[in-house]
Amino acid sequence: MTSTDYLNQLNQEYLTIHRVKEDFFWDTYMGISDDNDGATQAQTKWTHFLSDAKHIDAIKAQLIEAEAISDSDEKAQTVTGLKGWLAMFESHAISSPEAQALQNHLIQLEAKLFEKKQQHVMTYQDENGHEVEASLVAIRSVIHSNSNEGVRQSAHQALLDLELWILGNGFIELVKLRNEFARSLGFDSFFDYSVRKGERMSSDELFAILDDFEQRTRERNLQSLQTLGEEKGESALLGHNFSYAYAGDAMRELDPYVPFSQSLRRWVESFGRLNIDYSGAELTLDLLDRKGKYPNGFCHAPIPAFYDQSKWIAGKVNFTSNAKPDQVGSGFDGINTLFHEGGHAAHFANVKMNAPCFSQEFAPTSMAYAETQSMFCDSLLNDADWLKTYAKNAQSQVIPDDVIKAMVTSSQPFKAYEERSILVVPYFERALYQLSDEELTPEHITQLARDTEKRILGLTCSPRPLLSIPHLLSDESACAYHGYLLAHMAVYQTRAYFVSEFGYLSDNPQIGPLLAKHYWHCGNSQTHNETIKALTGEGFNAKYLADECNLTVGQAWQAQQEKMAHLEQRELSSPASLNANIRVVDGERELASNQESDLQLCEQFEGYIAEQYGC
Repeated sequence: MTSTDYLNQLNQEYLTIHRVKEDFFWDTYMGISDDNDGATQAQTKWTHFLSDAKHIDAIKAQLIEAEAISDSDEKAQTVTGLKGWLAMFESHAISSPEAQALQNHLIQLEAKLFEKKQQHVMTYQDENGHEVEASLVAIRSVIHSNSNEGVRQSAHQALLDLELWILGNGFIELVKLRNEFARSLGFDSFFDYSVRKGERMSSDELFAILDDFEQRTRERNLQSLQTLGEEKGESALLGHNFSYAYAGDAMRELDPYVPFSQSLRRWVESFGRLNIDYSGAELTLDLLDRKGKYPNGFCHAPIPAFYDQSKWIAGKVNFTSNAKPDQVGSGFDGINTLFHEGGHAAHFANVKMNAPCFSQEFAPTSMAYAETQSMFCDSLLNDADWLKTYAKNAQSQVIPDDVIKAMVTSSQPFKAYEERSILVVPYFERALYQLSDEELTPEHITQLARDTEKRILGLTCSPRPLLSIPHLLSDESACAYHGYLLAHMAVYQTRAYFVSEFGYLSDNPQIGPLLAKHYWHCGNSQTHNETIKALTGEGFNAKYLADECNLTVGQAWQAQQEKMAHLEQRELSSPASLNANIRVVDGERELASNQESDLQLCEQFEGYIAEQYGC
């Protein structure tokens, strides 16, 4: 077998194992299947494949053999693909039988907790005192936008109750086992292991960045809390009131202009005008909230995009949101998730390398790198020129300037808080995994959560209590939340570059091709920093996000006014095709497709939302 043959065989073997695992993942996370045993077995087989250290020696031997390939192009391509696989196996390989056994136990324990949590019922009391069963997404929306304080308090209590349920149903055992697994590999804690694996840096290197950001934004956050307390009373700083106190009015004013029914059309049009091309990918979108469905948006690619020799294998990408179209605030949240996960899908569909290892969300793909792509896309939704183009009510009236100004007035003082609501998670998780087994009690962990929220957020209890965040439970996202903040730093650096080059972002047709060329094409063969430098000419720099957090309301509003002024100088072009085969589903039911056209896709989806939700 030649080295090229070995690479091709490795590609195909992975595709088969990965596809089975991803199909089970989708069906169980969407609540379509309850075959959790099958999902666990598929996950175990995939994990064993990646963690088998024997692959490393075999690939190194093949790299030596590849030097003898006479055709220079074949040699270069084979070496590139083999090096990609080497990086992936080195990120996952486990040579110790003890660690392998612990990893198997972890998969089983996590699957058991996932299955129990799917069956866990959450409720809150509505305005009439009736118990309402609701998903995590719906409860968070109630806290954020319901005008009745008693209802908000009931919904917030449901999250606190969820924390206690999680602590009593296997999470503590999971933390202990994760630490035992990490220590068997020579790490002090699972947090240290996860940071090294995911971001290729130490925890100390990570916290040098996080501590600097915390210091830069601390004073602005505390000032904003003090001002809110003075204006609306100290009760505004309570966990069930805080989000509503600073954003409730603005969200209600925005809501009629961003109905979820129009979200698919806005995505198709906006991404089309950005000239984002999905390279023939097959996209499956499950967008509506329902019982049994995973309560957080995500994007996975059952078939990673890559060149199989010279043949292009288009990606198959699934992504989700959890919209409740008839609930205030869910329209903007749903559009936000659609843009976010659609950004992930655009990234993974456009990796143009010669092995599937380069186009997937697992290590050695940095979470910060992956989230930069999605967060850049969803950042556009808060730009005044995007809102003026796409935010329209049922009478096709464009969102007034006053509503945009109200959004800035309410949100800008809390821009630091919003970023620190990401920052609080790694501070908590690092401290959690540093606890001894004896200290890992429900009481101690709950107190640690409240203390960390007080220190980083400035609130006695977060509107989103730490242990209610789904990422903490899942192996692939546990101890990785910092990636969102690192990504936001990169997003604002990227935005600053595009503005300096072109003067605007929304509907700029030069952005899609530039992202594809510099951020997406090479996949994880380049580091996050290398991709940023390739586009902007400057290495990773956190100052752009810190500067954004520290803008005054007046400065932020002036920036929005400038975007609207520039909009008057631009002519709105017809959106380009996304070059994707798109299906929208609700579980196993297909709601819409673009088999005939993108227009038909949007009309079918809008018709379904109108029929089912009356909006």
